[in-house]
Amino acid sequence: MSKKQVGVLGATSLVGRCLLPLLKKNGWSVKAFSRHEINSADPDIRWLRIPKSPDDLHGPAGESDEIGFWIFVAPIWLLPDYFPMLKKYGAKRIVAVSSTSIFAKSHSGSAEEKLTALKLSGAETRLGEWSADTGVEWVVLRPTLIYGRGMDKNISEIARMIRRSGFFPLLGKGDGLRQPVHAEDVAMACLSALEKTDVVNRAYNLSGGETLRYREMINRLFTALGRRPRLIHVPLGFFRIAAAMLRLFSRHRHWTPQMAERMNTDLVFDHADAWRDLNFQPRPFQPDSEDLPS
Repeated sequence: MSKKQVGVLGATSLVGRCLLPLLKKNGWSVKAFSRHEINSADPDIRWLRIPKSPDDLHGPAGESDEIGFWIFVAPIWLLPDYFPMLKKYGAKRIVAVSSTSIFAKSHSGSAEEKLTALKLSGAETRLGEWSADTGVEWVVLRPTLIYGRGMDKNISEIARMIRRSGFFPLLGKGDGLRQPVHAEDVAMACLSALEKTDVVNRAYNLSGGETLRYREMINRLFTALGRRPRLIHVPLGFFRIAAAMLRLFSRHRHWTPQMAERMNTDLVFDHADAWRDLNFQPRPFQPDSEDLPS
């Protein structure tokens, strides 16, 4: 009996790397797509290279190569570019990872952050419209602050800053609420959304298993790094200058003053629907050495 087949776009991303072995463990034969050539001896994970332009994509060589199930873990605003590819492969169901930034950044004072929220909402809207035209089922997952494997751009970057300086600058009390979610828990939700075919054309928030203050989140990173917490309270004006300077370096181009201002803003999202429909049971925020950059 042949294995179930799934296509994964964004397979080299943090969530993608957590997802591939999980799919294999649960009996799926995976076709993982990447812009770079990747060699793998694993018969259950076949890597396929995609061209630079989605316009150059071609469908499967034969009917036996049809892929009905898909998971999209690249930035969701890229998804509409792949609609022709998905149609050629005979897509019937797609799980796409978006972000709760669709809500959190929609009223930001940063034009870049507002644009991010618009790109997220625009992609979700286009997915819904495409689904209505083609009959392809969809499930959208919106994680909060993703961390894990030292590959994320938020928690890992804070850990690097702590390692370099030995302290962390905090705006005000840093009492905004956060719900960090582990990449492996997001991957589990992707698998569940793929397999629970009674869940159709719905979006779910994926928040972490614990709600904690921003400063407590930072304190736990100090602990994970084996260091005594050192939080330095600084004024907003300093943060604005520091953020502008950091943005001169490619690694920090995503930093904005609004990121600091949100240290005192609650970013809390209910995942009760995902718990009910997808059996989503995220872990509390207890990062260890494997979750942090080396």
